[in-house]
Amino acid sequence: MKFGLRYCNTGPYVEPPMAVELVQAGEAAGFDSAWTVEHTVVPADYASAYPYSNDGKMAGGVDDFPLPDPLIWMAYVAGKTVNMKFATGILILPQHNPVIIAKQVASLDYLSGGRVILGVGVGWLREEFDALGVPFESRGKRTEEYIEALRALWTQKKATYRGKFVNFDGVYCRPRPIQSSIPIIIGGHSKTSARRAGRSCDGYFPARGAPADLIKEMRTAAIQCGRDPDAIEINAGMPADPQLLSEYARLGVKRVLVPVTNVTGLDSGIRNPDDVFRWKDTISRFADL
Repeated sequence: MKFGLRYCNTGPYVEPPMAVELVQAGEAAGFDSAWTVEHTVVPADYASAYPYSNDGKMAGGVDDFPLPDPLIWMAYVAGKTVNMKFATGILILPQHNPVIIAKQVASLDYLSGGRVILGVGVGWLREEFDALGVPFESRGKRTEEYIEALRALWTQKKATYRGKFVNFDGVYCRPRPIQSSIPIIIGGHSKTSARRAGRSCDGYFPARGAPADLIKEMRTAAIQCGRDPDAIEINAGMPADPQLLSEYARLGVKRVLVPVTNVTGLDSGIRNPDDVFRWKDTISRFADL
């Protein structure tokens, strides 16, 4: 079982020195990947209900917080590491132009030596979609189509794709990824997201834990599409009780993502680069799990 760090472009790790210290210490401890999260903007006093909290608000209940663009954060720290992979967990795919995202992600994969994982989701914050001028209602279908378009741009010599939301014919998108095609992982805590993972993605990341019913839904969808469900990498958040890792393994979880606050002991409000040194020993204990 592999271990990754999440969510790395938040809290004290928006500061360049601490971001570098985090990924270098994580790599030395044996973490295989660093995961980021995305919101381009967070509209003040949003009414949309965050689906993963009881009060409908994002963690901390604060709208005004620094959150670097995940791809730029990943590009900055990738050059400071050797083996660690870098993942979006997630990038809100329907908010982006898929042709531009294909170029950006392929470039990062090329320059990092093939160390990128693209985690995507459909999004939940209607007000953010409105601010970006992107239709909220069609986000699921856009996501499915954009995934197909990304793969076409990464794998076809002269890429062609014709869909409802994106069209191109005989285009070159260079450089191509070092990986044959960058792994795409779908995130979400619904049967719809589980089925998307089974039908068309390389991995699945439920938002909370490792729900057996959603994993079963993913596997069933894969089989129905003639895909090998065991080839779809299941990622899950670190359980509160590490003893549950054996149950995760039984369910087929291949990577566990540990919140950076768990391994560093730093509160999300700390911005002092000197404080990073007090958790370097703490982070190494996860290498023994």
